[in-house]
Amino acid sequence: MAGHSHASNVAIRKGANDKKRGALFGKLSRAIMVAARHGGGDPDINLKLRYAIDKARQNSMPKDNIERAVKKGCGELEGEDLAELVYEGYASAGVAVICDILTENRNRTAGEIRKIFEIYGGNLGATNCVAWMFERKGLFVIPAQHATEEHIFEVALEAGADDVKATGKSFEVTCDVTRFDAVNAALQAAKIPTDVAEVARLAANTVELNEDDARRVLALIGALEEHEDVQSVTANYSIADELLEKVLGGQ
Repeated sequence: MAGHSHASNVAIRKGANDKKRGALFGKLSRAIMVAARHGGGDPDINLKLRYAIDKARQNSMPKDNIERAVKKGCGELEGEDLAELVYEGYASAGVAVICDILTENRNRTAGEIRKIFEIYGGNLGATNCVAWMFERKGLFVIPAQHATEEHIFEVALEAGADDVKATGKSFEVTCDVTRFDAVNAALQAAKIPTDVAEVARLAANTVELNEDDARRVLALIGALEEHEDVQSVTANYSIADELLEKVLGGQ
């Protein structure tokens, strides 16, 4: 599949995250704390906590950090009083952007996120202004060198996946949220490694970007992801592979 894919978006984020691992661990800890606070400290019962812990492990977060975050969420250790928020807005070329936020100060965060949008040519919008463009799905990104498309199709679809797409150097498997655990378990049982295994927002349609807009949109997303209160950023842009390489090479 030509153009932007979830795999390339993950690659963009991974480079930034690797440079800021300490800040990343802080964000992952917050996600674990909130999940434990709402659903308890047992990941076998609390699926949201299990997903948060799995994501922390995928990013090589130390076991002690994970356990401490769970205890804070359960009230066994003192922790932050965090609010879960979703901010929505637009980037250049009308690209829809959604930010998942965890913050202890709503007013401060709102002002700072609004400022980031303005600096990079976007604007923060009202609640639900773009959320309707996205659907929550299970997403798995599999490096192409680790399995054939036929093998992935067989394993994933038998476990209840909706689709398998080739995206250049990777395969993307998507499924209904209710089938996430089954598909994840099937891929693990088949020893098919994943770069990404998460419940994510996926856009129904995308906006194809030229070079100038691509630079502005990626700059906005990068600035948002660097903010300490931002857990994740989702946007519905599309960038041709060769253009993406050119833009990233110039950063």
